[in-house]
Amino acid sequence: MNRTTHGLSLAILAACLAAPSAAADWAADEAEIRQRLADSALAFNRGDLPGHLAAYDESVTFMTKDGPRAGVAPIEKAFRATYFRDGQAIQQLRFEALAVRPLGPDAALSTARWVLSGGEKAEQSGWFTLAWRRTPAGWRVVHDHSS
Repeated sequence: MNRTTHGLSLAILAACLAAPSAAADWAADEAEIRQRLADSALAFNRGDLPGHLAAYDESVTFMTKDGPRAGVAPIEKAFRATYFRDGQAIQQLRFEALAVRPLGPDAALSTARWVLSGGEKAEQSGWFTLAWRRTPAGWRVVHDHSS
């Protein structure tokens, strides 16, 4: 085997060996994002609004009908006024049809249907898209567009 062929063979072997690792890394990343969303819903349902919002990065923007709302504090204030009474969630939150996909090594996108039910109120639901960024503290939401 000549030097060029040998070098090409090594490059192909390295690429083949790296591919499963990238897939395994994404599987762990996806699992972390899914767990953050599950933890978020559990926190919401037990009345822990800061716990629900723990998945958000401080730089988050939340898209509303009036335009983007920047930062966690304004989101918490709006959620507390709309979805909580006396420190408890008015309805129970669940996510359906959750899909998570990578956008790059440090970015991901999730979409799902949110559903609020119970509390002697009519069921409410809509869809959301979350943009995620890998941070030193793990995956965090940097943009939320819910409808």
